[in-house]
Amino acid sequence: MTSATVAQTIAALIPENAVIVDESISFGFAFYPGTRDAAPHDWIQVTGGAIGSGLPIATGAATAAPGRRIINFEGDGSALYTVQALWTQARERLDVTTVILSNRKYAILEFELAKVGANPGRTALDIFDLGNPALDWIRMAGAMGVEAARAETLEGLADLLRASNRRAGPFLIELVIP
Repeated sequence: MTSATVAQTIAALIPENAVIVDESISFGFAFYPGTRDAAPHDWIQVTGGAIGSGLPIATGAATAAPGRRIINFEGDGSALYTVQALWTQARERLDVTTVILSNRKYAILEFELAKVGANPGRTALDIFDLGNPALDWIRMAGAMGVEAARAETLEGLADLLRASNRRAGPFLIELVIP
């Protein structure tokens, strides 16, 4: 599973007139160019330095564009900043599919640390680990009233995207990134 193969999968399944909210951060570099030939859609790119804004932007887009499917690509670390937006999506029955890109770490922060030439030790690297304790996105989404499922393959992702595109209301897909 790579950024490019995930982009191919989503490009084939973006519904016409969808709005994509992209806070895929460190994994999704191939998403925007890889969806160039997808069904017509709008793309909202999260600005740099605004970690955690994807979920609220998706919520706002669904409120502003009723009847259009919103697909939010969200890093797991970023989603932790504003996970309560799922509750609003459930309460308002907003047509948002959230795809959590679950690599179980703050990869963007590791990347930024490397860019400044830092050579962090184990203690510093442990701060970026989201696997201790492990996050359970399915249970977190359910606690907020959002149905959710986990995908560990591209085929699983495709099946869940198809299902979410056919239903009303919010849905969360945790895509496990090895």
